[in-house]
Amino acid sequence: MDRAEIIAKIQDVMIDVLDLDELSLTEATTAKDVEGWDSLSHLRLIVAVEQDFGLKFTTGEIERLKNIGDMVNTIQSKQ
Repeated sequence: MDRAEIIAKIQDVMIDVLDLDELSLTEATTAKDVEGWDSLSHLRLIVAVEQDFGLKFTTGEIERLKNIGDMVNTIQSKQ
């Protein structure tokens, strides 16, 4: 799966978890850029992304996720 496909899949998960009508993600997108993406919803997003991609993040990996690009890098490293 390439980076654009991973971002599109993450975007779909975020739209569902955050109950948004639409969302446009880039690799530079952070929680500050997305309405409703707070610490509680971040945990829900992590769980949903893990389920959707069939993987598990370590605590250290989760702590290093600063933007969508970091999440894509981590997902790619686990595929």
